[in-house]
Amino acid sequence: MVGMLNYKKYQKNPVVDYPEREWPNREITKAPVWCSVDLRDGNQALIDPMLVNEKIEMFQFLIELGFKEIEIGFPAASQIEYDFLRQLVERKLIPDDVVVQVLTQCREELIDRTFEAIEGCKQAIVHIYNSTSTLQRDVVFHMDKEHITDIAVKGTKMVKERAAKFPGKIILEYSPESFTGTELDYALEICNAVSQAWQPTPHEPMIINLPSTVEMNTPNVYADQIEWMIKHLDNRESIIVSVHPHNDRGTGVASAEMAMLAGADRVEGTLFGNGERTGNVDIINIAYNMFSQGIDPELNLDRVNDIIEIYERCCKLPVHPRHPYAGKLVFTAFSGSHQDAINKGVQAMRERNSEVWRVPYLPIDPADIGREYEPIVRINSQSGKGGVAFIMDTYFGFKLPKAMHKEFANVIQEISEKQGEVSPDQIMDAFRETYLDKKEPVHFRKLQIHDISGEIKTQFDTKVIVEYTDHGVPKKFEAVGNGPIDAVQRGLNHELGLMVKVLDYEEHALQSGANSQAAAYIHLLDGESGRVTYGVGVSSNITRASVRAIFSAVNRLDVVKS
Repeated sequence: MVGMLNYKKYQKNPVVDYPEREWPNREITKAPVWCSVDLRDGNQALIDPMLVNEKIEMFQFLIELGFKEIEIGFPAASQIEYDFLRQLVERKLIPDDVVVQVLTQCREELIDRTFEAIEGCKQAIVHIYNSTSTLQRDVVFHMDKEHITDIAVKGTKMVKERAAKFPGKIILEYSPESFTGTELDYALEICNAVSQAWQPTPHEPMIINLPSTVEMNTPNVYADQIEWMIKHLDNRESIIVSVHPHNDRGTGVASAEMAMLAGADRVEGTLFGNGERTGNVDIINIAYNMFSQGIDPELNLDRVNDIIEIYERCCKLPVHPRHPYAGKLVFTAFSGSHQDAINKGVQAMRERNSEVWRVPYLPIDPADIGREYEPIVRINSQSGKGGVAFIMDTYFGFKLPKAMHKEFANVIQEISEKQGEVSPDQIMDAFRETYLDKKEPVHFRKLQIHDISGEIKTQFDTKVIVEYTDHGVPKKFEAVGNGPIDAVQRGLNHELGLMVKVLDYEEHALQSGANSQAAAYIHLLDGESGRVTYGVGVSSNITRASVRAIFSAVNRLDVVKS
């Protein structure tokens, strides 16, 4: 027997005693201020960090996506990051409406080097931080709260002194690193001390960033922590409250969304959640979540394939095939019941001319983010009749009668059980072979139709003359009936000694325009055996398509004697 997990080795992290919480009754109604940290947090977590040209490409692409705040690195700690920032400044690659953010610890030589790096920037966010958690105070820094607060306040004052001499605009951001592992009253104390030292105003606010540096509890606990801080911060109207969730517990997106409910104004994260350990919060995921609820995410995300291509090339990391919204398989339904529901949902929208997207299993229209409908339904041995019908309609324009779905799905089921997944082209080939090319032993050749409704001698209104081959032998018959389909059915029964009866008939145009084709579906019963089947015919003439469908069905019933 495998040994049991030693769960007693771990302790629960404390929750917040905060019964007055208000965030559960709120809704997200607008996008936060987004800050991309792909070039800092994201880049430092790469196995193969970006080269300068890749960083520049990523920076420019983030601007294309609509990011107005971009953390570009830790220029005081790395010559590569310093040189990268200098290139951005000297090549004038920073638009006037974009603010670069630079990270630094609260040490004088690092702050001086940081200000050297941002020289020439019209505006910049200087992001200072120090760790405040109980664990790190104990085992890493061996400092009490007073010493930790002193580091933060001195760092703030150093930035303030240099900002006063800086020709551009400096915005301060302070992060009590490992906020989620810090006592709330102490996190409040150190943030208020930094705010007091900086003296922000409503017109020139500062950023207090409250990171979930390590996810330590369920997202609701993080939301409690954020709301408690917001309600107790001094000079709240002069502070932009930011969150920086990580994904250690796999709930980074939920933590960010609940933090927004709790009142956070700003979210720091990366494309597709790249970052240390299990990653940062995934901004793409959150933004598409908003989009799916009818909220403008205020980012340009209508070309997800382009985002994936640049991300994978610059970061050398693949996007998971099941990644929400972006994965190759997320708009793919293998399950037959899912395929059927998607088919019906799309059909209902067409019939109702609905402007609101409501399709089962598809929270958004893939076309809205640059994806195609083509990969929505994939057919394998687990697929059902609805999926096969959807492929025939979406790809090839054949709207199979509902009663025909199972008959043709059984044909595809046999193929998929032998080879696995069946492509749309293979499905069309099977449809052609099973119905359209079913021309033996009786092969329809020519049709003439005469209106005989004025003739007194007959109860019928239509006469047909049909030329066909029977096992390769040319033949012809004349027959009368109430319309061409009835007349052809009667003629076949008389000429070939059959007992077939048309149960149902449907038709539709396959394409619009002068060269449009029509498809006809005939549901035929063999009165002798009781068997039923469908036949399908295609022609530019709807009557000829119908006759071809009758011949197709007769051949499928295999009732013509040799």
